[in-house]
Amino acid sequence: MEGQKLLINGKRLQDSLERFADFGRTKNNGVTRLSLSEEDRQARDYFYDCCEELGMEVTVDDLGNMYATLPGQEAKPPIAIGSHLDTVKKGGRFDGVLGVAAGLEVVRTLVENNVKPAVPITVINFTNEEGARFEPSMMASGILSGKFEKDTMLKKTDTAGITFQEALNKIEYAGLKESRLKEAAAFLELHIEQGPVLERENLSIGIVECVVGMVCYEIEVTGESDHAGTTPMDMRKDALFASHNIIAEIRTRLGALADDLVYTIGRMNISPNIHTVIPNKVVFTLEARHKEPAVIREVENIIGSLTEVSALEGCAMKAEKQWDRTTVWFDEAILAVMENAVKQLGYSYRKMASGAGHDAQFIASYIPTAMLFVPSINGKSHCEAELTLWEDCERGVNLLLETVLELLKK
Repeated sequence: MEGQKLLINGKRLQDSLERFADFGRTKNNGVTRLSLSEEDRQARDYFYDCCEELGMEVTVDDLGNMYATLPGQEAKPPIAIGSHLDTVKKGGRFDGVLGVAAGLEVVRTLVENNVKPAVPITVINFTNEEGARFEPSMMASGILSGKFEKDTMLKKTDTAGITFQEALNKIEYAGLKESRLKEAAAFLELHIEQGPVLERENLSIGIVECVVGMVCYEIEVTGESDHAGTTPMDMRKDALFASHNIIAEIRTRLGALADDLVYTIGRMNISPNIHTVIPNKVVFTLEARHKEPAVIREVENIIGSLTEVSALEGCAMKAEKQWDRTTVWFDEAILAVMENAVKQLGYSYRKMASGAGHDAQFIASYIPTAMLFVPSINGKSHCEAELTLWEDCERGVNLLLETVLELLKK
């Protein structure tokens, strides 16, 4: 193959993705494949069979993570590729599964071209990335990286009261702790962008430099309930009006911080929530995400100064931090290999940050890790309308393959 790029079989990749989508396909061509469900078991079985046909050794750890390994010429730590097979309810055909199918296609391409890798290639399916059935998301990779406690996670229940451990046992994918991913030369995750940037800029590839840091607060505004028809406006302590003022101030002040800061008020509860009663309490969440810690600190400073706004309506306000995370930066050396590879392939690209969380951010804490994105049409994801063009999927996997080949040389 000297002087000629090794390329994947795009039609075979498409067929694999459509076959995976059969396990939980919805009437609107989406997918519902909740973690450790019967549909998940079927997708896992299909993945298992595909890997065994390629001569890969498949092992499963105590969390249900699957590892399919193509032997290398040397028994050294592998180059790992992976993502997840579970989906949200009425999700799409590409989120997560593209990263698993990509690893499978890379191995298929190596095998059919008689390329014997210098070190093993391991394709991974992480359990319960979505957290749609068992919270939190990225549960298994979080346990692997020491972010979550195994005993606590195994007791997590779904809406029917079934524990994670019970569901894992039911689909017969509870393996051995010794099989866990402990070391690797590199971990690579290909994922759909789940946002509109690449499509808007007419680019094929996003080289992901980091998963951005974030902070989430719960804000409680307290006033007094009175009759909606008899209380003069200047005598009210309306918690909802005060909340409106606070939210307007949030938009003004956070909007001036940084162009790439994103912030969301995602949940709001109003009490007593009766049309004839002035609201006496409003509780809402404020989440903000940015890659620079200094910007996040500014967000927190602004939140801390909002009490002066609520006082305008005679109400009280308190803000309580729910949780936060720091920005996770990916391995610069691997990203440089990936950028060189995308230039060699001639694909248009940009460097970017991921606003969404991925297994890669946890794995990066103990293994050199990198991510790449392919475009999402209209930025849609976590819905049946999720779509990535087949040619973009193919470009993404070709870049993944070229990155693997370059890493093997090292």
